[in-house]
Amino acid sequence: MSCPICAEKTDPKFRPFCSKRCADIDLGRWMRGSYAIPSDDPEDADEALDELERRSSPPH
Repeated sequence: MSCPICAEKTDPKFRPFCSKRCADIDLGRWMRGSYAIPSDDPEDADEALDELERRSSPPH
């Protein structure tokens, strides 16, 4: 198995990565939102945008 970040041989200590560095790169990508599952359902996006707008609007 090769490291999904750099394609080097994996280290059992950091599996599926080869090193702590590559594991940290992957974690950073998750935290930035670089990984996402696409949705074909436009309702999901519309509902999420409506909820964000509702939460960010000041109360009347």
